[in-house]
Amino acid sequence: MTKRVVLAYSGGLDTSVAVRWMMEEWGVEVICVLVDVGQDVESSESFDDIRARALAAGALECVVVDARTEMAEEFCARAIAANGLYEGKYPLVSALSRPVIVRHLVAQARHFGAHAVAHGCTGKGNDQVRFEVGTHALAPDLEVLAPARNWGMTRADSVDFAKKWDIPIKATKEKIYSIDENLWGRAIECGAIEDPWAAPPDEPYTLTRVTKLEPVELTIRFEAGVPVALDDEPMRLADLIESLNARAGATGFGRLDMVENRRVGIKSREVYECPAALALILAHRDLEDLVLERDLHHEKSRLEPRWSELIYDGMWFSPLKEALDAFFVETQRHVTGEVRVRFEAPGLMRVVGRRSPQALYDHGLATYDADDTFRHADSEGFVRIFGLGVKTWAARQGAKNATPPAS
Repeated sequence: MTKRVVLAYSGGLDTSVAVRWMMEEWGVEVICVLVDVGQDVESSESFDDIRARALAAGALECVVVDARTEMAEEFCARAIAANGLYEGKYPLVSALSRPVIVRHLVAQARHFGAHAVAHGCTGKGNDQVRFEVGTHALAPDLEVLAPARNWGMTRADSVDFAKKWDIPIKATKEKIYSIDENLWGRAIECGAIEDPWAAPPDEPYTLTRVTKLEPVELTIRFEAGVPVALDDEPMRLADLIESLNARAGATGFGRLDMVENRRVGIKSREVYECPAALALILAHRDLEDLVLERDLHHEKSRLEPRWSELIYDGMWFSPLKEALDAFFVETQRHVTGEVRVRFEAPGLMRVVGRRSPQALYDHGLATYDADDTFRHADSEGFVRIFGLGVKTWAARQGAKNATPPAS
Protein backbone atom coordinates (compact mmCIF):
# COMPACT_ATOMS: atom_id res chain seq x y z
CA MET A 1 0.00 0.00 0.00
CA THR A 2 1.35 3.43 -0.96
CA LYS A 3 2.17 5.59 2.04
CA ARG A 4 0.38 8.90 2.49
CA VAL A 5 1.79 12.23 3.61
CA VAL A 6 -0.22 15.27 4.74
CA LEU A 7 1.50 18.48 3.65
CA ALA A 8 1.06 21.94 5.19
CA TYR A 9 0.25 23.74 1.94
CA SER A 10 0.47 27.49 1.36
CA GLY A 11 0.10 27.60 -2.41
CA GLY A 12 3.55 29.09 -2.90
CA LEU A 13 6.48 27.80 -4.89
CA ASP A 14 8.09 25.58 -2.26
CA THR A 15 4.99 23.71 -1.11
CA SER A 16 3.70 23.34 -4.68
CA VAL A 17 7.00 21.83 -5.79
CA ALA A 18 7.07 19.69 -2.62
CA VAL A 19 3.90 17.90 -3.69
CA ARG A 20 5.36 16.56 -6.93
CA TRP A 21 8.90 16.12 -5.57
CA MET A 22 7.74 13.86 -2.74
CA MET A 23 5.65 11.85 -5.16
CA GLU A 24 8.56 11.35 -7.54
CA GLU A 25 11.40 10.94 -5.06
CA TRP A 26 9.69 9.16 -2.18
CA GLY A 27 6.80 7.48 -3.97
CA VAL A 28 4.11 8.75 -1.60
CA GLU A 29 0.57 10.01 -2.02
CA VAL A 30 0.19 13.63 -0.90
CA ILE A 31 -2.78 15.23 0.82
CA CYS A 32 -2.52 19.03 1.05
CA VAL A 33 -3.97 20.99 3.95
CA LEU A 34 -4.44 24.72 3.42
CA VAL A 35 -5.28 26.42 6.72
CA ASP A 36 -6.84 29.88 6.58
CA VAL A 37 -5.39 31.75 9.57
CA GLY A 38 -6.42 35.15 8.25
CA GLN A 39 -3.87 35.54 5.48
CA ASP A 40 -4.81 37.57 2.41
CA VAL A 41 -4.67 35.87 -0.94
CA GLU A 42 -3.77 37.81 -4.05
CA SER A 43 -6.69 39.72 -5.56
CA SER A 44 -6.35 37.69 -8.75
CA GLU A 45 -6.96 34.35 -7.04
CA SER A 46 -8.95 32.65 -4.29
CA PHE A 47 -8.50 29.71 -1.95
CA ASP A 48 -10.25 27.64 -4.61
CA ASP A 49 -7.55 28.66 -7.09
CA ILE A 50 -4.84 27.67 -4.62
CA ARG A 51 -6.57 24.34 -4.04
CA ALA A 52 -6.64 23.78 -7.81
CA ARG A 53 -2.87 24.42 -7.92
CA ALA A 54 -2.26 21.70 -5.34
CA LEU A 55 -4.31 19.24 -7.38
CA ALA A 56 -2.46 20.24 -10.55
CA ALA A 57 0.81 19.50 -8.76
CA GLY A 58 -0.44 15.97 -8.17
CA ALA A 59 -2.06 16.09 -4.73
CA LEU A 60 -4.64 13.39 -4.10
CA GLU A 61 -6.73 15.96 -2.23
CA CYS A 62 -6.45 19.51 -0.89
CA VAL A 63 -8.44 20.30 2.22
CA VAL A 64 -9.12 23.98 2.97
CA VAL A 65 -9.72 24.68 6.66
CA ASP A 66 -11.23 27.95 7.92
CA ALA A 67 -9.33 28.55 11.17
CA ARG A 68 -9.61 32.34 11.32
CA THR A 69 -11.91 32.39 14.36
CA GLU A 70 -9.87 29.67 16.06
CA MET A 71 -6.69 31.68 15.47
CA ALA A 72 -8.21 34.78 17.04
CA GLU A 73 -10.19 33.43 19.97
CA GLU A 74 -7.72 30.85 21.23
CA PHE A 75 -4.27 31.79 20.02
CA CYS A 76 -4.33 35.60 19.70
CA ALA A 77 -6.43 35.95 22.85
CA ARG A 78 -3.85 34.01 24.86
CA ALA A 79 -1.06 36.13 23.41
CA ILE A 80 -2.90 39.26 24.56
CA ALA A 81 -3.41 37.84 28.06
CA ALA A 82 0.33 37.08 28.21
CA ASN A 83 1.36 40.39 26.60
CA GLY A 84 3.30 38.10 24.29
CA LEU A 85 6.34 39.87 22.84
CA TYR A 86 9.45 37.83 22.01
CA GLU A 87 12.56 39.69 23.18
CA GLY A 88 10.22 42.46 24.31
CA LYS A 89 9.36 43.46 20.74
CA TYR A 90 7.98 40.82 18.37
CA PRO A 91 4.31 39.86 18.86
CA LEU A 92 4.84 36.29 17.62
CA VAL A 93 3.10 36.74 14.27
CA SER A 94 4.27 33.54 12.54
CA ALA A 95 4.86 31.62 15.76
CA LEU A 96 1.18 31.87 16.76
CA SER A 97 -0.15 30.48 13.50
CA ARG A 98 2.04 27.37 13.37
CA PRO A 99 0.35 25.43 16.19
CA VAL A 100 -3.03 26.18 14.58
CA ILE A 101 -1.78 24.63 11.34
CA VAL A 102 -0.13 21.71 13.16
CA ARG A 103 -3.37 20.86 14.95
CA HIS A 104 -5.19 20.54 11.62
CA LEU A 105 -2.30 18.70 9.96
CA VAL A 106 -2.47 16.03 12.63
CA ALA A 107 -6.28 15.85 12.44
CA GLN A 108 -6.17 15.36 8.67
CA ALA A 109 -3.35 12.83 8.97
CA ARG A 110 -5.61 10.76 11.22
CA HIS A 111 -8.56 11.23 8.87
CA PHE A 112 -6.67 10.10 5.77
CA GLY A 113 -4.65 7.39 7.48
CA ALA A 114 -1.31 9.09 6.73
CA HIS A 115 1.97 7.86 8.16
CA ALA A 116 3.61 11.32 8.09
CA VAL A 117 3.10 15.05 7.85
CA ALA A 118 5.34 17.41 5.91
CA HIS A 119 6.21 21.10 5.68
CA GLY A 120 8.05 23.33 3.22
CA CYS A 121 10.54 24.91 5.62
CA THR A 122 14.27 25.19 5.04
CA GLY A 123 16.93 24.22 7.57
CA LYS A 124 17.74 27.65 8.96
CA GLY A 125 14.35 28.99 10.01
CA ASN A 126 12.23 28.79 13.13
CA ASP A 127 9.18 27.28 11.48
CA GLN A 128 10.74 23.84 10.98
CA VAL A 129 11.08 23.64 14.76
CA ARG A 130 7.50 24.75 15.33
CA PHE A 131 6.01 22.28 12.85
CA GLU A 132 8.06 19.32 14.00
CA VAL A 133 7.99 19.83 17.77
CA GLY A 134 4.28 20.65 17.63
CA THR A 135 3.51 17.52 15.61
CA HIS A 136 5.51 15.29 17.93
CA ALA A 137 3.69 16.77 20.94
CA LEU A 138 0.28 15.91 19.47
CA ALA A 139 1.18 12.72 17.60
CA PRO A 140 4.50 11.13 18.64
CA ASP A 141 3.90 8.26 16.21
CA LEU A 142 3.79 10.44 13.07
CA GLU A 143 6.90 10.98 11.00
CA VAL A 144 7.66 14.57 9.95
CA LEU A 145 9.16 15.14 6.51
CA ALA A 146 10.96 18.25 5.29
CA PRO A 147 11.51 17.99 1.52
CA ALA A 148 13.02 21.48 1.21
CA ARG A 149 15.81 20.36 3.56
CA ASN A 150 16.54 17.41 1.29
CA TRP A 151 16.12 18.37 -2.34
CA GLY A 152 19.12 20.69 -2.71
CA MET A 153 17.36 22.89 -5.26
CA THR A 154 17.84 26.63 -5.63
CA ARG A 155 14.84 28.86 -6.24
CA ALA A 156 15.66 28.83 -9.96
CA ASP A 157 15.77 25.03 -9.87
CA SER A 158 12.38 24.94 -8.19
CA VAL A 159 10.86 27.21 -10.83
CA ASP A 160 12.26 24.91 -13.55
CA PHE A 161 10.92 21.87 -11.71
CA ALA A 162 7.43 23.41 -11.56
CA LYS A 163 7.59 24.21 -15.28
CA LYS A 164 8.62 20.65 -16.10
CA TRP A 165 5.56 19.25 -14.33
CA ASP A 166 3.14 21.98 -15.51
CA ILE A 167 2.52 23.24 -11.99
CA PRO A 168 0.77 26.64 -12.41
CA ILE A 169 2.90 28.75 -10.07
CA LYS A 170 3.17 32.55 -10.11
CA ALA A 171 6.68 32.69 -8.71
CA THR A 172 9.67 33.75 -10.79
CA LYS A 173 13.37 32.96 -10.43
CA GLU A 174 13.94 36.35 -8.78
CA LYS A 175 12.62 36.42 -5.25
CA ILE A 176 12.80 39.83 -3.61
CA TYR A 177 10.98 39.25 -0.33
CA SER A 178 9.72 36.34 1.73
CA ILE A 179 6.42 37.24 3.39
CA ASP A 180 4.38 35.26 5.88
CA GLU A 181 0.97 36.64 6.77
CA ASN A 182 -1.93 35.89 9.06
CA LEU A 183 -4.55 37.67 11.14
CA TRP A 184 -1.97 38.84 13.68
CA GLY A 185 0.31 40.57 11.14
CA ARG A 186 2.93 40.17 8.41
CA ALA A 187 6.55 38.98 8.64
CA ILE A 188 8.90 40.24 5.91
CA GLU A 189 12.45 39.11 5.18
CA CYS A 190 15.04 38.67 2.39
CA GLY A 191 16.16 41.17 -0.22
CA ALA A 192 17.57 44.50 1.00
CA ILE A 193 16.26 43.68 4.48
CA GLU A 194 19.10 41.21 5.00
CA ASP A 195 21.53 44.11 5.47
CA PRO A 196 20.95 45.29 9.07
CA TRP A 197 22.51 48.69 8.24
CA ALA A 198 20.14 49.40 5.35
CA ALA A 199 16.81 51.08 6.02
CA PRO A 200 13.96 48.74 5.07
CA PRO A 201 12.38 49.70 1.74
CA ASP A 202 8.78 50.86 1.74
CA GLU A 203 7.79 48.49 -1.05
CA PRO A 204 6.79 45.36 0.91
CA TYR A 205 4.58 47.18 3.43
CA THR A 206 0.82 46.89 2.93
CA LEU A 207 -0.84 47.12 6.37
CA THR A 208 0.99 50.27 7.46
CA ARG A 209 0.93 52.58 4.46
CA VAL A 210 -0.06 56.05 5.65
CA THR A 211 -3.43 56.98 4.17
CA LYS A 212 -4.78 59.02 7.08
CA LEU A 213 -2.86 62.06 8.27
CA GLU A 214 -5.34 63.18 10.93
CA PRO A 215 -5.07 61.58 14.39
CA VAL A 216 -7.30 58.57 15.06
CA GLU A 217 -8.65 58.04 18.57
CA LEU A 218 -10.27 54.73 19.52
CA THR A 219 -11.64 53.13 22.67
CA ILE A 220 -10.94 49.43 23.18
CA ARG A 221 -13.11 47.56 25.66
CA PHE A 222 -11.79 44.45 27.40
CA GLU A 223 -13.70 41.81 29.34
CA ALA A 224 -11.60 39.43 31.45
CA GLY A 225 -8.57 40.40 29.36
CA VAL A 226 -10.20 39.81 25.96
CA PRO A 227 -10.90 42.73 23.58
CA VAL A 228 -14.65 42.75 22.88
CA ALA A 229 -15.48 46.15 21.38
CA LEU A 230 -14.09 49.11 19.45
CA ASP A 231 -15.75 52.48 20.17
CA ASP A 232 -18.68 50.71 21.88
CA GLU A 233 -19.28 48.47 18.87
CA PRO A 234 -19.19 44.82 20.00
CA MET A 235 -17.13 42.62 17.69
CA ARG A 236 -15.86 39.09 17.47
CA LEU A 237 -12.15 39.12 18.15
CA ALA A 238 -11.18 38.20 14.57
CA ASP A 239 -13.22 41.11 13.21
CA LEU A 240 -11.89 43.48 15.86
CA ILE A 241 -8.30 42.61 14.96
CA GLU A 242 -9.03 43.11 11.26
CA SER A 243 -10.69 46.49 11.89
CA LEU A 244 -7.88 47.67 14.15
CA ASN A 245 -5.26 46.57 11.61
CA ALA A 246 -6.93 48.81 9.05
CA ARG A 247 -7.60 51.82 11.26
CA ALA A 248 -4.29 51.89 13.14
CA GLY A 249 -2.28 50.83 10.11
CA ALA A 250 -3.66 53.74 8.09
CA THR A 251 -1.64 56.08 10.35
CA GLY A 252 1.55 54.07 9.79
CA PHE A 253 1.49 52.47 13.25
CA GLY A 254 2.66 48.90 13.64
CA ARG A 255 6.01 48.61 11.87
CA LEU A 256 8.78 46.76 13.64
CA ASP A 257 12.40 46.47 12.50
CA MET A 258 14.60 44.24 14.65
CA VAL A 259 17.50 41.82 14.78
CA GLU A 260 16.22 38.75 16.58
CA ASN A 261 17.79 35.57 17.91
CA ARG A 262 16.42 32.57 16.05
CA ARG A 263 16.00 29.23 17.80
CA VAL A 264 18.56 27.63 15.47
CA GLY A 265 21.33 29.87 16.80
CA ILE A 266 21.63 32.64 14.21
CA LYS A 267 20.71 36.29 14.30
CA SER A 268 18.28 37.46 11.65
CA ARG A 269 17.13 40.93 10.63
CA GLU A 270 13.32 40.86 10.47
CA VAL A 271 10.69 43.44 9.56
CA TYR A 272 7.10 43.11 10.72
CA GLU A 273 3.76 44.84 10.27
CA CYS A 274 1.43 44.21 13.19
CA PRO A 275 -0.67 47.28 14.05
CA ALA A 276 -3.52 45.46 15.82
CA ALA A 277 -1.23 43.09 17.71
CA LEU A 278 0.98 45.85 19.09
CA ALA A 279 -1.95 48.17 19.84
CA LEU A 280 -3.93 45.51 21.71
CA ILE A 281 -0.94 44.37 23.77
CA LEU A 282 -0.03 47.95 24.69
CA ALA A 283 -3.63 48.77 25.63
CA HIS A 284 -4.07 45.53 27.57
CA ARG A 285 -0.84 46.07 29.47
CA ASP A 286 -1.99 49.58 30.40
CA LEU A 287 -5.33 48.29 31.70
CA GLU A 288 -3.47 45.74 33.83
CA ASP A 289 -1.53 48.63 35.39
CA LEU A 290 -4.89 49.90 36.64
CA VAL A 291 -6.42 46.68 37.97
CA LEU A 292 -3.75 44.17 39.00
CA GLU A 293 -2.49 44.00 42.58
CA ARG A 294 1.21 44.91 42.88
CA ASP A 295 2.77 41.50 43.63
CA LEU A 296 0.54 39.72 41.10
CA HIS A 297 1.39 42.35 38.49
CA HIS A 298 5.13 42.07 39.08
CA GLU A 299 5.12 38.27 38.98
CA LYS A 300 3.06 38.22 35.80
CA SER A 301 5.49 40.64 34.17
CA ARG A 302 8.36 38.34 35.14
CA LEU A 303 6.70 35.29 33.53
CA GLU A 304 5.54 36.94 30.30
CA PRO A 305 8.96 36.75 28.55
CA ARG A 306 9.19 33.04 29.36
CA TRP A 307 5.77 32.39 27.80
CA SER A 308 6.81 34.33 24.71
CA GLU A 309 10.03 32.31 24.38
CA LEU A 310 8.06 29.07 24.58
CA ILE A 311 5.74 30.13 21.76
CA TYR A 312 8.63 31.40 19.63
CA ASP A 313 10.41 28.08 20.14
CA GLY A 314 7.42 26.01 19.03
CA MET A 315 6.37 24.85 22.49
CA TRP A 316 2.67 25.75 22.29
CA PHE A 317 1.79 22.15 23.14
CA SER A 318 3.97 21.76 26.24
CA PRO A 319 3.32 21.33 29.97
CA LEU A 320 5.06 24.54 31.01
CA LYS A 321 3.11 26.61 28.49
CA GLU A 322 -0.16 25.06 29.68
CA ALA A 323 0.73 25.82 33.30
CA LEU A 324 1.58 29.43 32.48
CA ASP A 325 -1.71 29.75 30.57
CA ALA A 326 -3.58 28.66 33.69
CA PHE A 327 -1.78 31.31 35.73
CA PHE A 328 -2.50 34.02 33.16
CA VAL A 329 -6.19 33.06 32.99
CA GLU A 330 -6.41 33.61 36.73
CA THR A 331 -4.76 37.03 36.43
CA GLN A 332 -7.35 38.16 33.88
CA ARG A 333 -10.45 37.79 36.08
CA HIS A 334 -10.57 41.52 36.81
CA VAL A 335 -8.98 42.88 33.63
CA THR A 336 -12.22 44.48 32.49
CA GLY A 337 -12.51 48.07 31.36
CA GLU A 338 -11.77 50.51 28.58
CA VAL A 339 -8.56 51.99 27.20
CA ARG A 340 -8.55 55.09 24.99
CA VAL A 341 -5.72 55.13 22.46
CA ARG A 342 -4.60 57.76 19.99
CA PHE A 343 -2.79 57.08 16.72
CA GLU A 344 -0.92 59.84 14.95
CA ALA A 345 0.94 59.72 11.65
CA PRO A 346 3.61 58.69 11.11
CA GLY A 347 3.33 55.57 13.21
CA LEU A 348 2.78 56.88 16.73
CA MET A 349 0.44 55.50 19.39
CA ARG A 350 -0.30 56.74 22.89
CA VAL A 351 -2.66 55.56 25.60
CA VAL A 352 -4.55 58.69 26.63
CA GLY A 353 -7.06 57.24 29.11
CA ARG A 354 -8.15 54.15 30.94
CA ARG A 355 -11.02 53.20 33.27
CA SER A 356 -12.38 50.08 34.92
CA PRO A 357 -15.05 49.11 37.45
CA GLN A 358 -12.32 46.88 38.95
CA ALA A 359 -9.70 49.65 39.18
CA LEU A 360 -7.42 49.61 42.21
CA TYR A 361 -6.66 53.28 41.65
CA ASP A 362 -8.26 55.27 44.49
CA HIS A 363 -8.46 59.01 43.87
CA GLY A 364 -8.76 59.77 47.56
CA LEU A 365 -5.52 57.92 48.29
CA ALA A 366 -3.66 59.28 45.26
CA THR A 367 -4.65 62.94 45.24
CA TYR A 368 -2.78 65.81 46.90
CA ASP A 369 -5.79 68.13 47.00
CA ALA A 370 -8.43 68.62 49.69
CA ASP A 371 -10.01 65.22 48.98
CA ASP A 372 -6.88 63.45 50.27
CA THR A 373 -7.84 60.50 52.51
CA PHE A 374 -4.33 59.08 52.99
CA ARG A 375 -3.22 58.95 56.67
CA HIS A 376 0.17 60.65 56.37
CA ALA A 377 1.02 60.13 60.06
CA ASP A 378 1.01 56.35 59.51
CA SER A 379 3.98 56.66 57.18
CA GLU A 380 6.42 57.61 59.92
CA GLY A 381 6.34 54.20 61.57
CA PHE A 382 6.14 52.37 58.25
CA VAL A 383 9.24 54.05 56.87
CA ARG A 384 11.14 53.53 60.14
CA ILE A 385 10.42 49.77 60.19
CA PHE A 386 10.92 49.37 56.43
CA GLY A 387 14.41 50.82 56.65
CA LEU A 388 15.36 49.29 59.99
CA GLY A 389 17.50 46.53 58.50
CA VAL A 390 19.55 48.92 56.39
CA LYS A 391 19.91 51.32 59.33
CA THR A 392 21.22 48.49 61.55
CA TRP A 393 23.64 47.35 58.83
CA ALA A 394 24.90 50.90 58.32
CA ALA A 395 25.53 51.35 62.05
CA ARG A 396 27.41 48.06 62.45
CA GLN A 397 29.04 47.29 59.11
CA GLY A 398 28.51 50.10 56.63
CA ALA A 399 30.50 53.00 58.11
CA LYS A 400 33.03 52.88 55.26
CA ASN A 401 30.25 53.89 52.84
CA ALA A 402 29.48 57.07 54.71
CA THR A 403 32.59 58.96 53.54
CA PRO A 404 32.71 59.84 49.82
CA PRO A 405 35.93 58.86 48.02
CA ALA A 406 38.58 61.54 47.67
CA SER A 407 38.48 63.36 44.35
